[in-house]
Amino acid sequence: MTTTRVAVPRKGRPLEAVLERLAARTGTTDWADDIISTLRYEKAVTKGTQTADADVYGRIADYSTLADPTEPEYTLLRDDRDGMPRRVVFDSVTVPTDHGDVQLVGREEPFRALRTHEFALGFDSADLVLEEVVQLRDEALTSIAEINDRIDPLDTDVRVVTGLGDTVYHTLLATPTVADAQDRPLDRTFVANYEGELCISPRYERLVEAVLGTAALDDVTFTYPDDGNEEEADIAATGIGVYLTVTGSTARDHGLELGERLFPSETVLLENAHERTERVRRVADLFSDPEETALQSV
Repeated sequence: MTTTRVAVPRKGRPLEAVLERLAARTGTTDWADDIISTLRYEKAVTKGTQTADADVYGRIADYSTLADPTEPEYTLLRDDRDGMPRRVVFDSVTVPTDHGDVQLVGREEPFRALRTHEFALGFDSADLVLEEVVQLRDEALTSIAEINDRIDPLDTDVRVVTGLGDTVYHTLLATPTVADAQDRPLDRTFVANYEGELCISPRYERLVEAVLGTAALDDVTFTYPDDGNEEEADIAATGIGVYLTVTGSTARDHGLELGERLFPSETVLLENAHERTERVRRVADLFSDPEETALQSV
């Protein structure tokens, strides 16, 4: 039976979302649980909160079963932490399904691997799509369902198919002093009437421009957190900013008020429309859920 290759992140929340979805659809969870627990352990080793008995080469040899593609394989990357330690990350696994074998292949940048036609299907963060290809307009981009309409077909054949629902949010945050300066909610309209500095992560500049709308930023100047500082601390020092939040507890600890959830940071299934076949469509359906963000205009 033909194998369909799907590009996935090598680590982190997006990879876990993909593993859990495919495990649920195939009725088997042991392999996914094994990969997730292994990578969480290795992350803890890299951060120094766990101590490993064997060296990194011994561990990767124990984890990987090269003779059997249905068992996970791992590889080594240099982590960007101090000292650039080697980190064990996901490489590949093949999962039998009713739609044929699906091989999940780890990539540092799955979205870019689809753009270069290495894969027909892949998963990545919606954030990266906004940072890479969506058009910036005066009007705000407010949902994942709007992304495809903002992609220039001359720029890329890649489109968003569906979201996986593993959502955290880019949220507008402000100190009470700034939030109370306008007689309106802390939302996009607030920013449109605000003049001054707005603190964001530098890697999210185009994303913030897209989700706020360029018209709202006419009198706004971006500032960025100092290296090593907590983003919430620097936003509190600036007075207003945008950052990813789950519960918002850390933001509140820094005296910040939570405003509008501007955009979901969610893992999305991507398809290179130029590579679409009936088999690819069936595999894409394997990951889709009508209860979640599904796009029909792909």
